[in-house]
Amino acid sequence: MKPIIKAEQLSKQYRIGMRQGSHPTLRDMIAGAVRAPLKGLREKRRGENIWALKEVSFEIMPGEVVGIIGRNGAGKSTVLKLLSRITEPTTGCIKLYGRIASLLEVGTGFHPELTGRENIYLNGAILGMKRTEIERKFDEIVAFAEIDAFLDTPVKHYSSGMYMRLAFAVAAHLEPEILLIDEVLAVGDAAFQSKCLGKMGEVAKHGRTVVFVSHQMGAIAQLCGKAILLNQGNIEKEGDTQSVIEYYLNEMANGSRGGFIGSESDKDMYIAKAQALDSEGNTKTHFSHKDPIVISITCRINRWLPNSTLGFFVKDHRGRKIFTANDPEWSRLGQNNKEVHVTAKIPAAFLVPGKYVFTFAINLPGVGLVDWVEDVLPVTIIDGGSEFYFVEGGDYGCVFGNCEWGS
Repeated sequence: MKPIIKAEQLSKQYRIGMRQGSHPTLRDMIAGAVRAPLKGLREKRRGENIWALKEVSFEIMPGEVVGIIGRNGAGKSTVLKLLSRITEPTTGCIKLYGRIASLLEVGTGFHPELTGRENIYLNGAILGMKRTEIERKFDEIVAFAEIDAFLDTPVKHYSSGMYMRLAFAVAAHLEPEILLIDEVLAVGDAAFQSKCLGKMGEVAKHGRTVVFVSHQMGAIAQLCGKAILLNQGNIEKEGDTQSVIEYYLNEMANGSRGGFIGSESDKDMYIAKAQALDSEGNTKTHFSHKDPIVISITCRINRWLPNSTLGFFVKDHRGRKIFTANDPEWSRLGQNNKEVHVTAKIPAAFLVPGKYVFTFAINLPGVGLVDWVEDVLPVTIIDGGSEFYFVEGGDYGCVFGNCEWGS
């Protein structure tokens, strides 16, 4: 069978460190040359070339659902931008054998002055569809996006959630042969995320090809039959989804023994440090299931956002989200502080033996993420002598059920 996507020695180079700003006028250029004739040369020298991708090759067959995973800056979104022709590779080539729809950012391809109705027809035309094809899918798109009341409102007035619902509905329903999706599940509530996953699965069952980038390992594991792990612009591992996810989480655990230490940031609020401690305050990566775990988090405050929340979630070695926790006192902690330190205690005999990884976030509900540090704190739980130690296959489930029994 012939691949529907073929990338050969794909590389992408960017130049960073150059001064950003508006384009100068001829008058500005002449005046600048008179004042400082060597300034332009110095600025050019300060620029630095970085490789977002370096000689990446892969093939995707028709009907495959492929997940691309990796840390921030690994090159995941760059791959999708190259596949969607948003940008061109520095070297190498891409061969595509099908009509592509891409959802790389909220409302990609929408015209803000046009209504939701007009944008549906516009996007369909961009995909090369006839008006009759768009009309056949129109009602499905509107029903999925849940924007009936705002269908004839310019999309510039839509919330980010409405924008995303319509953008996803258009991309998924207009029958492309190849669907490229980047972090669609980062926006929207749980019901919408589940709806998106269901629709992507439905698209795949109809023989169309899906390439899906996400930080949510559970979504990747649920949807994708194959995964590609990128690391610093290179393919580190490729194969069946479960083996790639387990390898990825193991590698992160090996590289994060001292916890997470963040870099300085100009964000309004950001997570500066996160550690797992025992009851004596010692930093650890391995705990008995009988021990409580204290999660210590330090946040820096450049500008206090009153309605923000701080929390974390925990994933197991399969990428499944086990539980989520938010600090109920966060709203009052940082109002007059430049740094806030909080702890969360996970009780003993709660997490079953296995490997876990924590993701931390500061969120502004209804607006979006303020800061997000993903898969940065690995923890291993060891069976310290539970009654389930000899269970066949060692499958304890997700958490211990400390039920109150009676008769």
